Amino acid sequence: MSTLTVAGIYGLMALGLNLQAGYAGLLNFGHIAFAGLGAYATGITVQAGGSPWLGAGLGVLLAMALGWGIARLGRQLGADYWGIATLAIAEILRTVATNEGWLTGGANGIAAIPSLFEGFSRPWNSVAFLAAVMALLALAAWACRRLGNGRFGRALRLMREEPKLAACMGYDLVSLRSRAVMSGAALTAIAGSLYAHYMSFAGPDYMLAAETFLLWTMLMIGGLGNTAGVLLGVLVVQAAHALVPFAKDHFHFSSDTAGAMRIGLIGLILLACLLWRSQGLLPEKIRRIA
Repeated sequence: MSTLTVAGIYGLMALGLNLQAGYAGLLNFGHIAFAGLGAYATGITVQAGGSPWLGAGLGVLLAMALGWGIARLGRQLGADYWGIATLAIAEILRTVATNEGWLTGGANGIAAIPSLFEGFSRPWNSVAFLAAVMALLALAAWACRRLGNGRFGRALRLMREEPKLAACMGYDLVSLRSRAVMSGAALTAIAGSLYAHYMSFAGPDYMLAAETFLLWTMLMIGGLGNTAGVLLGVLVVQAAHALVPFAKDHFHFSSDTAGAMRIGLIGLILLACLLWRSQGLLPEKIRRIA
């Protein structure tokens, strides 16, 4: 149940990244910062006696504001430099979260964040949380699919493939980029808020660059630009995460060896996909005009 819940939360984050990287072709290497904002907004609001819903809403607004700023920053930068800038911004936010203990709890983070279903007895609180996460994931997947197949999604793909043609056709590329990043940021902030409630904790480790690259791995394994492919990639990576502890118990590996095996297994899966399924297990289907 725990594996499915975490997979659902990562699925929301991956769908948010897919709106930017899959549809719009944006190299956002600081995507996990949006989840961190959602987690911290929830933790700080609840710690101050506010409602969890208020915390989630504040997290979404902060993430969208950051997304708007990041997208506008891209006006003066090429795609690769913009990707590096997003990574730098995420690291700056993580450093601020680590050092501003009066607000974020510093390196110790914010603990004792209540679950959304504390009033339920065990194991029904976990079942209810899993059901809520899966319902949100299904809704987000449906919305992303509709968005990708609609006019907005087609405009994003045109901007990705032929930006000059998109500009000549009257599309505002800065506006398209801003809406793509802000949409992905909002979805990822919701996932970050859910993760804070599930773990009862929000800390700077939530914004490590490795988390963003884990999401990128999920997209590349499953298929950039394909909602079903993204979800499949999440399942494959989470299955690899869950498989290693079983192998550890059976073969009696040390914890360090198990951690290395987990990273190595995911790396092998990614390498195999890059060699034999470079577009992912479920590649994006693009309609072409004959």
